[in-house]
Amino acid sequence: MSNNFTMRFAKREDIGLILRLIKELSIYEKMGEEVVATEELLEEWLFEKKTAEVIIAELDGNPIGYALFFYNFSTFLGRSGIYLEDIYIREENRGFGFGKKLFKKIAALAVERGCGRLEWFCLNWNKPSIDFYLSLRAKPMDEWTLYRLEGETLENVAGN
Repeated sequence: MSNNFTMRFAKREDIGLILRLIKELSIYEKMGEEVVATEELLEEWLFEKKTAEVIIAELDGNPIGYALFFYNFSTFLGRSGIYLEDIYIREENRGFGFGKKLFKKIAALAVERGCGRLEWFCLNWNKPSIDFYLSLRAKPMDEWTLYRLEGETLENVAGN
């Protein structure tokens, strides 16, 4: 395995790649049918509205994964944090420390940008990821329950 591992911020021309990686992650998470994102939507929200950032992980110039993140805000801390929506390394490239390097890059950005925390969700069945996060001394926030409104239910609550 080569050691020419690099990470870079995604550019507009990476939209197709980002969507492919999102779809790969969704299949790994057993949620492939839930991806409705399109290149047009990603371009609008990532590069026009700039609501999230993406880092592409590459090995010898070939994409092997990505991380997508955005700011959240803690009223208790009085400052932003980073919410890590996705972190993904292609299966054939796992076990070589690339995911850890990508994760550490996001943590370093949080520190560099003065953020108060780094947060993410992990599927309950994903033992390899849970073990990895625990090895970093991350704390599971099991006293909180995630709630979600989406689709027609969201529209109904909004009064539409």
